[in-house]
Amino acid sequence: MAELKTQATKQKASEFLNTIEPEQKRKDAFVLLKMFEKVTGEKAVMWGTSIVGFGKYHYKSERSTQEGDWMLVGFSPRKQNLTLYIMHGNKDNPALEKLGKHKLSGGIGGCLYINKLSDVDQSVLPQLLKTSFEYMKKTNNVV
Repeated sequence: MAELKTQATKQKASEFLNTIEPEQKRKDAFVLLKMFEKVTGEKAVMWGTSIVGFGKYHYKSERSTQEGDWMLVGFSPRKQNLTLYIMHGNKDNPALEKLGKHKLSGGIGGCLYINKLSDVDQSVLPQLLKTSFEYMKKTNNVV
């Protein structure tokens, strides 16, 4: 049985976020941390070395023997952008049109990419986050 490479760690999210450069990306990451904690009601958990995740479910691939635990939603302050793992349940969400400057990746879940928080409407982002979090809980039977 193949395990996921990226797993939950004991590292504190705040310790990781304090290493982010430049300063504005670090500040944006801490705003996201507070937003995710408030919307999900979950504590931040580091997944691998660079993903801050919230909640978890057991993943089992239908196409391979891979399985393990994975976060319900999360984000990563990457070098080129802020990557938000909140697209499950939001593919056709009309709120995306109101969000502001962003990009989406393909795939089943996909990711939302923003350069900086000031590029997007920060009243829309929590709505997208909540939709994805609730969708992931429901579709993965998480109580």
